[in-house]
Amino acid sequence: MTDTARRRHALAHAQDGTALAYQVEGDGPPLVLLAGQANNHHWWERVRADFHATHSTITMDHRGTGDSGKPLEGYSTRQFAQDVIAVLDDLGIERADVYGTSMGGRVAQWVAADHAGRVRRLVLGCTSPGGPHAVERDTAVRRTLAQPDPRAVRAALIDLMYTPEWTAAHPGPYTTLGDPGMPAHAVRGHLVASNRHDAWDALPGIAAPTLVLHGDQDRLTPADNVPLLAARIPDARTHVLPGARHAYFEECRPQATTLVTEFLHA
Repeated sequence: MTDTARRRHALAHAQDGTALAYQVEGDGPPLVLLAGQANNHHWWERVRADFHATHSTITMDHRGTGDSGKPLEGYSTRQFAQDVIAVLDDLGIERADVYGTSMGGRVAQWVAADHAGRVRRLVLGCTSPGGPHAVERDTAVRRTLAQPDPRAVRAALIDLMYTPEWTAAHPGPYTTLGDPGMPAHAVRGHLVASNRHDAWDALPGIAAPTLVLHGDQDRLTPADNVPLLAARIPDARTHVLPGARHAYFEECRPQATTLVTEFLHA
């Protein structure tokens, strides 16, 4: 039986009525995997099966992506965190491990800060606390991603996600470059949600044991955010992967997966 055939697809609903598509696969304690900005659950396609020896994995399509509803309003990282709780409630899961990367890591911060009893262990990957204290990408990266040519933007994203050596050996397709089916208003909503994220004051209230992971060559979300998160979250552990860019969880898959699974079982 294929991985897709074993996967359960279902719909939950947020408090505002927005449909939230989610996917469950595997057996064992629940591990929620949260994707990056303007991406759906396919973000995790290459690596989710690595966790099935010990966990069941729960992914979801953020509002505005995939099979979830695409409302005109209601886009913020804190709202996305409420959506995660709606999915856990629909599944009857009281407590889960949560692993968020990129904007998913920003969402995971709010899940752990606002719903402390729901998170057993927390992993934050290639993310930042947001707000004025965060270290943001430089102007050159912003300018590159704002080009009008979608092919040039795609090439720039690939370069920000992966090293040329890795892409030469792994020609794609890549599932981390955005959901092509998103309407324009949802793309803007995700961009605004990520840009306005600021969990700085809430981070000290995170009670779950936390691991912060990052690639040291990440220019999309600079690794200088690692010590900032670690200083704000009580007793957080950190690990920076040398030579890795934003999608460290794919390019450094064996090492990154081992770090996460060992932390979840520590």
